[in-house]
Amino acid sequence: FQRRGVNTLRLLLSFLLLAAWEAGSGQLHYSVPEESKHGTFVGRIAQDLGLELAELVPRLFRVASKEHGDLLGVNLQNGILFVNSRIDREELCGRSAECNIHLEVIVDRPLQVFHVEVEVKDINDNPPRFSREQRLLILESRMPDSRFPVEGASDLDVGENAELKYQVNPKGYFDLDVKRNEEETNVLELILKKPLDREEAQEHRLVLIATDGGKPELTGTVQLLINVLDANDNAPEFDKSVYNVRLLENTPRETLVIKLNASDADEGINKEIFYFFSNLVLDEVKSKFIINSNSGEIKVKGELDYEYRNLYEINIDAVDRSAFPLTGHCKVIVKLLDVNDNTPEISITSLFLPIKEDAPMGTVIALISVSDRDSGANGQVTCFLKPHIPFKLVSSFKSYYSLVLDSSLDRENISDYKLVVTAQDGGLPALWATATVSVEVADVNDNAPVFAQPEYTVFVKENNPPGSHIFTVCARDADAQENALVSYSLVERRVGERALSSYVSVHAESGKVFALQPLDREELELLQFQVSARDSGVPALGSNVTLQVFVLDENDNAPLLLGPPTGGIVSELLSRGIVSELLSRSVGAGHVVAKVRAVDADSGYNAWLSYELESAVNGVRSPFRVGLYTGEISTTRALDEADAPRQRLLVLVKDHGEPALTATATVLVSLVESGQAPKVSSRTSVSISGSEKAVVDVNVYLIIAICAVSSLLVLTLLLYTALRCSAVAAEGACGPGKPEPVCSSAVGSWFYSQERGQRVCSGEGPPKTDLMAFSPSLPQGPTSTDNVSFKNLIHIDFFP
Repeated sequence: FQRRGVNTLRLLLSFLLLAAWEAGSGQLHYSVPEESKHGTFVGRIAQDLGLELAELVPRLFRVASKEHGDLLGVNLQNGILFVNSRIDREELCGRSAECNIHLEVIVDRPLQVFHVEVEVKDINDNPPRFSREQRLLILESRMPDSRFPVEGASDLDVGENAELKYQVNPKGYFDLDVKRNEEETNVLELILKKPLDREEAQEHRLVLIATDGGKPELTGTVQLLINVLDANDNAPEFDKSVYNVRLLENTPRETLVIKLNASDADEGINKEIFYFFSNLVLDEVKSKFIINSNSGEIKVKGELDYEYRNLYEINIDAVDRSAFPLTGHCKVIVKLLDVNDNTPEISITSLFLPIKEDAPMGTVIALISVSDRDSGANGQVTCFLKPHIPFKLVSSFKSYYSLVLDSSLDRENISDYKLVVTAQDGGLPALWATATVSVEVADVNDNAPVFAQPEYTVFVKENNPPGSHIFTVCARDADAQENALVSYSLVERRVGERALSSYVSVHAESGKVFALQPLDREELELLQFQVSARDSGVPALGSNVTLQVFVLDENDNAPLLLGPPTGGIVSELLSRGIVSELLSRSVGAGHVVAKVRAVDADSGYNAWLSYELESAVNGVRSPFRVGLYTGEISTTRALDEADAPRQRLLVLVKDHGEPALTATATVLVSLVESGQAPKVSSRTSVSISGSEKAVVDVNVYLIIAICAVSSLLVLTLLLYTALRCSAVAAEGACGPGKPEPVCSSAVGSWFYSQERGQRVCSGEGPPKTDLMAFSPSLPQGPTSTDNVSFKNLIHIDFFP
């Protein structure tokens, strides 16, 4: 009958489950009876939380509990919360009036945390139980209405299921009186209804029955064995039947709890009293307290702990020394007072790490719960965080906190945080506990690769070997791992009619720039292009740098002889370097015979030409000379009959390159008498004179430009040195520093950093102290070489 009633109660409660939002706290509340079968319906948790069934699995719906995670489960197909394993309320919560299971429901994308409270309802599944059989010794001389204490039963259930009623059978000699004391516990006393006669009956056997208030009712029984004794007229009596004592839980051993004093109206030996713990006192109580049988002093024997047990009921017997002793009874109730002797406890149940540096404010990082075994103010715990930037603690429910992001993160500034969570109770003095949370910041690709400067200037000698290394670009990315992995590429464009990639290439990993073919300054003086650096993040970020590659001239072009555009055989001879002239023997010294003209496709020193005659043959001094820079062939003296009628002059045209390149011109001079000279010579002379003047002008401009640029360079160096010394003097010292040279490499390329005072080398090899400067093109005179651009290269060597 009892089992069928329990099952009926479980079935009824399972269909009457309560699911509602708890007012003010925002938590979902359900109830379920204890001992429910596996699979018992608790509530539609997904529906009550406003979640769709289709999103439970993708959002990683899960239920976590600090201590009872396996008691309840959720069916992800229908979103129903059900009983997963046996729930025993007495095992979970003991005699506590309330018994709740706290659940944390967590879903991701975005992260949400819900608090669910499931109340475990008590069912009447525990009958009243007595600790042991009880025996009483009662003198036959005891008067009716004498009272004798009896130990009651205990019921593990709570509420009405633990409300006990008592009765005793049979009721011939004794009756039962039940009272409630200050601690709301039952005090049972056996009342003698009529005198006892030991000669008639030496013992009486009674049955004490305890019935709880559950539906259906459960009962427990115990046998009372009463031995009837002969002796004394008066039993010892205490001042009170119940003594109440309050003790601090940290009371040391040997501390006096109470001194009992009982009196006996008899005389002599029957008046002497001894004190003992009653047979009703359990061994656990005897391990905590001790009584002096002579003085009646009760002292602390063992360690007391309020959190383990806060109330002790001690039954004391006062026995006289008669041959037939009489016994007086009292009860000492010791109530412990809480002391702040338990530090708070911190539990970190969930960590969502690492956290991305672009995580929005309010992102939950960890779930933290705190507890304290003390009570009252000693058990009230507050929680705070150090350092609090950029995080904060948010109280989510009672003693639960969420560690959330309070401001923006930057992994490049701080990549990880060591947070200290401190929990402090409200006791005096306060106790606290700490827990360390390590928060790692995950990298996000928010930094593009950066070059040291936006533009680089590179000098490369022409005729470089194919595939030669001319420069290395380098970009730095402040991100980490793949987001910091930089690759390089050319920004493709057209250079004339050809693609940029036919001239140069860049290594994707090292950033080395290579010239794919020999460069020709006469074809390409400046190659300007961009190199792109991109990281490997998603999406990838990048930046560009500009390279200006100046092609430096090398002496790879020999001087080229020029002649007037006359055409015919004369022009052909001139193109071969052969000039034929008629000269009267009557001319005097300094007469201009002819002018050799030549140009050089190179620039600077490599295009600066000089002229000279080959040495005289057979030691005969030639009557002619040539201007060193003008190329004018003139007489050195008056001609005479001894001079050969045909003079062959070999003019050597040489540039100033290293090594110098040359060209030769042969001038055939025929000496004739004055009357045989051609009439047109005057016109030719005029034409030649005009051409000579143009070439002379060009050389004059060349010399002036060289001097001007040299002066400007010296002035610039002096000004730079003065400014440099003044800057150093402002820092505290100025002295003769070493020059900052432009670096050259073994493959013939130069690079000059645009940053002040920075020395940058491209390639390998010892640096040279060469300073290269270019002057603008000279203005051209009205000569036959107007289509040639003259550029002067000033090369000044500084030697230490």
